[in-house]
Amino acid sequence: MSDDEERPARVSDVHEIALAMPHVTVDPGANPVYQVGRKSFVFFRTPRPDAVDPVTGERWSDVIVFWVESDDDKQALVRDESTPFFTTPHFAGHPSVLLRASRVGELTRGELAEIIQDAWLSRASKRRAADWLAAR
Repeated sequence: MSDDEERPARVSDVHEIALAMPHVTVDPGANPVYQVGRKSFVFFRTPRPDAVDPVTGERWSDVIVFWVESDDDKQALVRDESTPFFTTPHFAGHPSVLLRASRVGELTRGELAEIIQDAWLSRASKRRAADWLAAR
């Protein structure tokens, strides 16, 4: 792995990595939504009442949503206390994990890339996913 892959991830890496995946479109809006085949795989969420500061009750304005392949993948990420991923009751049964932008630096750029690539793979068509994997 390169030094760049080992450095702490940045929010700008989320945008760069998501845009580098094939067939990606972005709905820039107030909060960017990255899609493949009109299916979101990463998006920056607006503040909602289910993700709040436990002390102040203030809604977090920096939550990023990443799709995952399965509930097993989701549980592996959110139950592992060494990762900054979490979920909320609003996302119960939804194949995604949440990450605060303020905590993205707890991941390496390589780890973030893997999460985003897996998110893309979980939403891309079988053919696009197979083509991308074969090209690697």
